[in-house]
Amino acid sequence: MDGAHLIYFSDPMCSWCWGFVPTIAAIRARYGDMLPIRLILGGLRPGTEEPLTEAAKASMRGHWGHVTEASGQPFDYNFFDRNGFVYDTDPAARAVVIVRRHRPDLVLDFLERTQRAFYAENRDVTDPAVLADLAADFGLDREGFLAEHASEAAKAETWRDYAISQRAGVTGFPTLVGGPNAEGAYGVVTRGFQPPDQVLGVLDRWLASAVAPTPAN
Repeated sequence: MDGAHLIYFSDPMCSWCWGFVPTIAAIRARYGDMLPIRLILGGLRPGTEEPLTEAAKASMRGHWGHVTEASGQPFDYNFFDRNGFVYDTDPAARAVVIVRRHRPDLVLDFLERTQRAFYAENRDVTDPAVLADLAADFGLDREGFLAEHASEAAKAETWRDYAISQRAGVTGFPTLVGGPNAEGAYGVVTRGFQPPDQVLGVLDRWLASAVAPTPAN
């Protein structure tokens, strides 16, 4: 991207990224095309094969409660009635990459829709069939999506996103980076969740100056 923009490192099965949805919506509402957002899939737990343990479920319940408290985002706790759920984040991330490839203008909306399906509707977004249904609502051909989702090219593109995230030193999600400034530098807007008013304040100060953004406190 040319000009000032944001790079958003996220994952569709990251609960704090679900909590960050109102912040991303506020950024888009205030700045629109003036400050485009480039989405990079971070890779939370790609390739996981072991089912969630009861201890892991208990830990997740706690995280979900903290996210709701901080952001107001809803969760469907019926998720925890699932037995043998494998928390592999790769299928959902790959679906987002496919939508980004075909409809980059809708990718943030599709990310939010996938997050909502998982967290607020208890839908299994590790299932390609569920993801195909969501993609169809965004105008993608369902059978074409399924074929692309199974392709090595889509898998490789998704893992390239993970590699970009790792090379950038991103260790948690959400992470939001802004730039370039006059010297071509980028700065971290936030590492981790921050509410809309704090992030908008950082962006307002950055856009009014010639320096890279300073993270929200």
